[in-house]
Amino acid sequence: MRGFDLLAGLSLALAAPASAGEPMSDEKLAVAEAVTAFMGAIGSDTKTDLADHMVPEAVIFVHSRMDPANPRIDVIPVADHLDRWATRTARYLEEMTISTILVDGDMAVAWGPYAFWADYKLSHCGINSLSLVRRDSGWKIANTSFTMELPSKCEELGVPGFPAESVRDETP
Repeated sequence: MRGFDLLAGLSLALAAPASAGEPMSDEKLAVAEAVTAFMGAIGSDTKTDLADHMVPEAVIFVHSRMDPANPRIDVIPVADHLDRWATRTARYLEEMTISTILVDGDMAVAWGPYAFWADYKLSHCGINSLSLVRRDSGWKIANTSFTMELPSKCEELGVPGFPAESVRDETP
């Protein structure tokens, strides 16, 4: 467990703006903090924590390229995802580097590469596009659209920590 907790800490440290040399505005910093909290909720042992960071009416678009010969797009209502998520027993971690944040009033977008781990094993990686809305309680994930790629694509996508010699694709 200790190694996984260390990995979880690293995921929070990796949330950084594209132009790390420039200071972030307070608005962009608040969005980055919301994204980091969302990633932390994915790794939480309390599976219901994820709901605190998402708008219940949101939709998830999964652009799966796990079978390169048969890519597909799955559309999942967040309410359905949260119901299934609450019953899962595996340990999860998602690491994301925020390469772009755009803010206009009460809407924002965070974009960047990510890696997803399940039970201490790299499952997949890709690019996250997270749409956020500002509510009275703060920034919430309104919709998410992400690519889902084989682990061998992580370096090409710019996922931090790659290349990794031990990463190999397994038959999905």
